[in-house]
Amino acid sequence: MVPPLVLDIDGTLTTPDHRLDSRAFELLPNWDAPVVLATGKSFPYPVALAHFLGLPETIIAENGGVVYADGRTKFTGDPDACWDAAETFLERGGDLGWGTKTTVNRWRETEVAASMDADEELLREAATEHGQEVVDTGYAYHVKSPGVSKGVAFELLCDICEYDPGEFVAVGDSENDASTFATVGESYAVANADAAAREAADHVLEAGYMDGTAALLEALLADAE
Repeated sequence: MVPPLVLDIDGTLTTPDHRLDSRAFELLPNWDAPVVLATGKSFPYPVALAHFLGLPETIIAENGGVVYADGRTKFTGDPDACWDAAETFLERGGDLGWGTKTTVNRWRETEVAASMDADEELLREAATEHGQEVVDTGYAYHVKSPGVSKGVAFELLCDICEYDPGEFVAVGDSENDASTFATVGESYAVANADAAAREAADHVLEAGYMDGTAALLEALLADAE
């Protein structure tokens, strides 16, 4: 039997130019075990991806701020405090970096995302003043509440679905995946992963992005035969 999976999206199921790799549609729809999508993106994105993959919508979004499983939605953190921090950042001359016409934060329920071009020092200063923290996913700076993480959210999801987290294999690329790696039975960082993810993972794959993830999934399938 193949193991259940908890998979990051950006940098893990994508190409180096940030596009979803078509091999996700070859390998995941018929995966004969639960698949959890765990991302820093806002809630609608992983739901849509699960839908188009034909997978049950078993989701962790916004770096753990949103859990959707078994038809139930759980929110964690303090979105009001996140936006208060963002407003302070903007009042002091900061720029979230997305321009005026953007959907990046339109559907976020529990956090605020700033582009990698934003003033990180100023953003962290504003977040701290409002009791929040900033996580760097390599794709954006996310202002979120302390204690919110993919790992904590994954444990909550496993409670809801009655999964054993120790049976799961996790794949990711960023510091926001390190907490997930600590909760699963076996964890893999793709070759493009940042230092925090590489240090937290049980294994670092030889290839990056979906090249690494696909190679791992194909090996797991071969082992299950």
